[in-house]
Amino acid sequence: MAEIEVGTGGVRRVDVVAVARQRGRVRLSDEAQTAIEASRRHIDALASASNGVYGVSTGFGALATRSIPPSERARLQRSLIRSHAAGNGPEVEDEVVRAMLLLRLKTLASGHSGVRLSTARAYAALLNSGLVPVVHEYGSLGCSGDLAPLAHCALALIGEGEVRDGDRVRPAAEALAEHGLAPVELAEKEGLALINGTDGMLGMLVLALTDLERLLDVADLAAAMSVEGQLGTDRTFAADLMALRPQLGQATSAATLRRFLAGSPIVASHRHGDGVVQDAYSLRCTPQVHGSLRDAVAYAGTIADRELAAAIDNPSVLDDGRVESHGNFHGAPIAHVLDFLAIGVADVAGISERRTDRFLDAARNRGLPPFLADDPGIDSGLMIAQYTQAGIVSTLKRLAVPASVDSIPSSALQEDHVSMGWAAARKLRTAVDGLARVLAIEVLTAARGTELRAPLRPGPATGAAIATLREVVPGPGPDRFLAPEIEAAYQLVTSGRLLAAAAVATAPNVEGQPSRPGLGPWAEPSATVLALDEEAAGEPMRTNPVDATEENR
Repeated sequence: MAEIEVGTGGVRRVDVVAVARQRGRVRLSDEAQTAIEASRRHIDALASASNGVYGVSTGFGALATRSIPPSERARLQRSLIRSHAAGNGPEVEDEVVRAMLLLRLKTLASGHSGVRLSTARAYAALLNSGLVPVVHEYGSLGCSGDLAPLAHCALALIGEGEVRDGDRVRPAAEALAEHGLAPVELAEKEGLALINGTDGMLGMLVLALTDLERLLDVADLAAAMSVEGQLGTDRTFAADLMALRPQLGQATSAATLRRFLAGSPIVASHRHGDGVVQDAYSLRCTPQVHGSLRDAVAYAGTIADRELAAAIDNPSVLDDGRVESHGNFHGAPIAHVLDFLAIGVADVAGISERRTDRFLDAARNRGLPPFLADDPGIDSGLMIAQYTQAGIVSTLKRLAVPASVDSIPSSALQEDHVSMGWAAARKLRTAVDGLARVLAIEVLTAARGTELRAPLRPGPATGAAIATLREVVPGPGPDRFLAPEIEAAYQLVTSGRLLAAAAVATAPNVEGQPSRPGLGPWAEPSATVLALDEEAAGEPMRTNPVDATEENR
């Protein structure tokens, strides 16, 4: 099990994934512990001063005008956590909560929050215990960050509320005691420091980026299978054509498509003289659509990396001892890219559904049976699989509506413009899962369509993907119970096994030439494909193999 050192400079995306999904442990660096103690001395000095300091000796939000005497400040912190732990609705996933805990610890470790070292250590111990505070779907507006979700985490720290302990939900006090942890009695400023951050939306952004990096390569693989099975051409993906429009994501997807289609007997069979002038947009424009989302992922990754290096709190303790209020907790930068990604996800899913639909229409599929049915009229083939796909795509289009423009004022107009970043993150999680399901149906469809082209054979990469699919899903034949087959394909997509099979089939040998006869030269594939060349089988989608090799993704 990995151990992540949390220092003053933030954490990396790989660290978030390791803690959230692989149950990695954390420890505070020596530098962080020194910084925490230094900032706390400033808070202790201000706590005894006569002038009011927000979060130290005053109320909160619209109630900040009230000065709180020292004898009431411990109660003030408890009241803050209890009142803000107002979430409702379904329980949020463990991986999201663990990501939140790490990211809040990251800010505490920065030395700009003013918590006591004992409190920071207790927060780390809670994370290492494996107990997961129960956080709910609704409660955050992304204004002062993710207040309610983080308050539920802090509630567990003080021995109140509920935690998930394995498969059970238990009272926090009881679970803490069993794990040898003592509830924390919060001091001045600590309540605010535990809840004032963008940690929920940021954690979900990092996890989504991890998944999308893999799914984009799966999308290229599925598209390659569709181009092949529909007797499309790979000429439209040529490097010199892509160079005419120097969009980086587009070039990457085109290179990946060329690699997956290299050496295909089906593509070669109609390279000349088939009378088709150009393919439909859903085939021909794949690099442009997929590449746009690749570029969005790259930009969102830049925003995520900046936020991972940030100390998000209010007020913040500066190195010279000042404690200043500001607006760094506002989630706009994260909310905007979360919405941006949801738009791209819907578009990639939409073009995948269009490629699938072309397979099923006898007027457009170039000689294949209607709906790829074994006995059309008796059998319906994959007719309703496309319905399922279309239903998901419709949902993704609705989820593409931006959340970040829907500001609802709160706190008696003190918080009069909010980010809705948490809502943007929640809908993106749904969208990413939907994209994986849409791609799974395209893979199912393309595999059947390609096999119906026999005696023509697929290329090494697409053939390996089909062979892997056939380990869990039978080939063409009379109608069968289809739902389990769709789910099996989805598991292959999200586990990385399908992508790994295709990547290994195109991996170069020691001389730098293709490992299988007939593969021509290719441009640089994407990083995920390169990483998967070294994998026999992938881990679940949630653990991107790229993360194991790149330091700051």
